[in-house]
Amino acid sequence: MDPINTITVAKDSSFAMLLEAQERGWSVQYMEMDSLYLENGRAMARSRKLKVFDNPDHWYEYDQEAIVPMQDMDVILMRKDPPFDMEYIYATYILEQAAARGTLVVNRPGALRDANEKLFTSWFPQCIPDTLVSRRYSDFFRFLEQHRDIILKPLGGMGGESIFRIRDKDPNTNVILETLTARQTRYAMAQKFIPQISAGDKRILIVDGVAVPWALARVPRKGETRGNLAAGGSAHGVPLSDRDHWIVEQVAPRLKEEGILFAGLDVIGDYLTEINVTSPTCIRELDKLYHLNISGMLMDSIENRLRTA
Repeated sequence: MDPINTITVAKDSSFAMLLEAQERGWSVQYMEMDSLYLENGRAMARSRKLKVFDNPDHWYEYDQEAIVPMQDMDVILMRKDPPFDMEYIYATYILEQAAARGTLVVNRPGALRDANEKLFTSWFPQCIPDTLVSRRYSDFFRFLEQHRDIILKPLGGMGGESIFRIRDKDPNTNVILETLTARQTRYAMAQKFIPQISAGDKRILIVDGVAVPWALARVPRKGETRGNLAAGGSAHGVPLSDRDHWIVEQVAPRLKEEGILFAGLDVIGDYLTEINVTSPTCIRELDKLYHLNISGMLMDSIENRLRTA
């Protein structure tokens, strides 16, 4: 995971998972990205035994660092936040060596590489708004001329970073395209603007193919089009609609097939906009609102996988 000393305890989903694992009596080991390495084809880790406390003033303690073969661990949860860059990809190659020797890695390393959170939606065209992925200005200008109000975003970010809304004849269009595509050398995504963002960008959590029956609707603050909490959005809980359940039915079987035990679907209005597989969040907020134990659902699924492996 990311450095544990930097997290916000009240809303960190990785921390919720740590609390649940500890409550079950599991031995919890803590690793960061630079803790992982390969030696003679074996995945190794500089690991620390971790204790966690649901206390915002003192939430963790850990032992001295020790070298541990990753194949000796029953399960590894990959909870490093994006950006999804080459360093992230290299880490999945290391984790894949552990998985090849019997360790359950959640989510499956190959799936983390294959299921880009923006591009993975293209496998479900029946669920998504009109969408374009390109590097060329001409394609984006054509898409803007067609829809007159669009969202532009990079393919590897998180938390609403570098997401732009462009309307027809916006004087900033050229510079936005130059920035996102690095002057036509990098792919970016455009989607038709969905006015229902005013009611919130819903995060639907899926655990081993089963949706949590409530979503967290993240509502943009005044003057914003991004609902991301990291961009200042506010949040409230909502039950899944019939359309939400239909979208889950389209996506969930593919997630199970890919070995993605924990995912977060982003839905605006009637449309799927992203599939978060790297480090989905919103566990603690939904747990608090609806007296749930989403981490417990995940750990039950992990235990079942370990029993049947």
